[in-house]
Formats: sequence, structure tokens, C-alpha cells
Amino acid sequence: MKLVYPVLLVEDEPHIAEGLIYNLQAEGYQVTHVESGEAALNHLEFHNCALVVLDLMLPGIDGLEVCRQLRQQNNMVPILMLTARGEEEDRIAGLSEGADDYLTKPFSLREFLLRVSAMLRRSNWSQQSSELPSTYIFGGNQIDLENCSALTSLGHLELTELEVRMLQIFFRKEAQVLTRGELLQSVWGMAPDTETRTLDNFIVRLRKYFEEDPSRPKHFLTIRGRGYKFIRKP
Repeated sequence: MKLVYPVLLVEDEPHIAEGLIYNLQAEGYQVTHVESGEAALNHLEFHNCALVVLDLMLPGIDGLEVCRQLRQQNNMVPILMLTARGEEEDRIAGLSEGADDYLTKPFSLREFLLRVSAMLRRSNWSQQSSELPSTYIFGGNQIDLENCSALTSLGHLELTELEVRMLQIFFRKEAQVLTRGELLQSVWGMAPDTETRTLDNFIVRLRKYFEEDPSRPKHFLTIRGRGYKFIRKP
């Protein structure tokens, strides 16, 4: 029996919402649509969702505030943010508040559905077996991989599933160079040649969490022209 994923769509533009609802339902997803951030938070207080598709610009509180409040409540539901803004700072703002991925309007329905499918395929990844210990320690950081949380110099942090997935990949391949394509495919399910800043923004976030000086990282290193590398003991 095919699993039916409940998806919450938060979009106030009727013509965009109608198209997304139609196509999501055609793919077999159970869609709930709301038009404001307040309505989204109210729905998520009483209902579980496999994914939230969240527009950045909303009446009342915006998508960033919705994302911020969900993470403060330790709600780690995967969030795909939709934005009409293409500036890098807006994308970074969404990711820094806890969004897992973003799409800039206008986007193709095919790309949208591929992103949704990839995020939902990963929704139960933590139930899979792993050779890593449930708690991983490096540089004064203690990562609880099983419960998606961490103790760092910043205090106690709740991590999203994608953040933990990326950490697992780095931990498993300690001291190995991971190419952009490998990370995009393993973490987001994207084609290796996809042009996106999502990966770079996630690296910025990990450095902010776990590096003593994020501007001079010792653990999450950029290997120019090749990719990234994790060093447990510099």
C-alpha cells in the first residue's frame, strides 16, 4: 500500500496555490492549504505533516517568522521555502531560520515536484541503520544523531533532518574530500550538476554552529575547486 504523505502548503496567491495543489494531489499527496503564517502555525500545532511548502511573503507574519517559531518549538518538519526574491541574503535568511531548501519564483512544476519528492524520500532516513554511534563528539561539540540535537558553545541546538544527514555524511567520510555533486545528490537528491547555493549556505550554517571561529573553520573545510572536507581533530 502506497504511503500518503500529508503536505501543508502555505501560499496566499490563489493562482499559484491552485496549480501547486492540483499537481501535488495528482502525485498522490494529501494537501492542506492555508493562506497565512498564523493559519500555518495553528494547523501544525494540532496536525503532523511530512513537509511544509512555505511562501516567504505572506500577509501577517511572513515565512521567515513561521520558520523561526517552528524551530523554536522544536518542530523539525522539513520546510521547502518559496520566494520571489532571488538575492543571496534572502536565501541565506531562510536557511538560517531552519528552512531545508528553497525555490525562487518563477520555478518549473517539474523542478518543484522533484524537490518535494526528494525531501519526502528522506523523511524516514533516520530509521535506517547506521554504522555511526548515536552520539558523535568533536571539537567540544556533542551531536546526538538519533534525536537531531547538539550541545555546542552556543548551548543546546535542535537540528533539522537535512543538517543531521549532512553531518552523517561528513562523519562517515572523515578527512575525505566530498565534491559538491556528491553532497547535492546524497543530501538533497539533486542532480550532481545542479547550480544552487543551498549547499554553500548549509556549510555556513554548520560552521556557525560548530566552529569556534566560523570565519576561520578548522573542521568543515573548503577545498577550492573540489568541494568540502570534514576534519575531526585538526
